[in-house]
Amino acid sequence: MTDATTLGLIADVHANLPALEAVLEDMPPVDAVVCAGDVVGYNPWPAACVERVREVASVTVRGNHDGTVERPERYRGNRMAEAGLEHALATLSERDLAWLRGLPRTARIADGRFLLVHSHPSPEREDAYVYPEEFAALDRHLEAVDGVGDRGGLDGAVLGHTHVQAARRTRDGRLVINPGSVGQPRDGDPDAAYAVLTVGDDREGVAGDDRDGPERSTRAADAAVDLRRVAYDVDRVARAVADAGLPERTAARLYEGA
Repeated sequence: MTDATTLGLIADVHANLPALEAVLEDMPPVDAVVCAGDVVGYNPWPAACVERVREVASVTVRGNHDGTVERPERYRGNRMAEAGLEHALATLSERDLAWLRGLPRTARIADGRFLLVHSHPSPEREDAYVYPEEFAALDRHLEAVDGVGDRGGLDGAVLGHTHVQAARRTRDGRLVINPGSVGQPRDGDPDAAYAVLTVGDDREGVAGDDRDGPERSTRAADAAVDLRRVAYDVDRVARAVADAGLPERTAARLYEGA
C-alpha cells in the first residue's frame, strides 16, 4: 500500500450551521477539507458558516450564491433564494463579504489531479447544473481544462450545485464526485451529505467505478470515494428559519430532502 492522501469534501453548506457541525464531527481524520462552494444562502447562519469554513477548509471555490450575495435581486422570483441572500447581506461583516468576493471559480486539489469547481468545469457554462447521469459526458470539458496552462493531468473533478450526491466515471475514466449538500440536500435524503476522497489508494475495486464505458481505465485507478450522510437537528434549523423571518418553505424542504 502506497501512502495515500485523504480529503474531506463538502459543498452547498448554505448557511446551515447545525448540518455543518454534524458533518465535521462525523468526518473521519483527513489530510485536508475542501469546499465546492455555496457557503451562504437560504438558511439562518451565513456569518457562522463563513467563519467555520474559512477555519477548516484549506481550499474553497466560489458558488453562485457566494458570488451574488451582494446582488440578491438576481434571484427575484425565487423567494427562498432572494430572502436567504438578503439575510446574508444584512448579517455578514465586510471581512466576510471580502472573503466571498475573493473566492476563485476553480482550484486544483490532490496534487493537481482533481478540479474543484462549484458547477460546471467549463467557464462558458458556469451556472449549469450537472446531474449524475451527465457525469459521463464531462470528459471533453475536463480535457479542455487540461489543455489550459501547463498543469494538465486531470484525473477527475469535484463539484456541487445540484445538491445530489453521486460518484461516477466519465467516458474516458475520470472520476467525478458530487459530495452532496451539507445544508440543503435535494436527493430525497434529508441527512447532511459529504464525501471522503482517498488518492494514492492502490487497492483494487475502488469506489466510483459505475461509469458508462466498456473498459476500466487507469485514470484515477488509485482513487476511492466514500459518500457519507449524517443526521442533524433539523428542528433547530426550522426554528431559526422562523425566527429570522425566512420563508416557511426553506425549513420544509430540509425535512423532505428536496
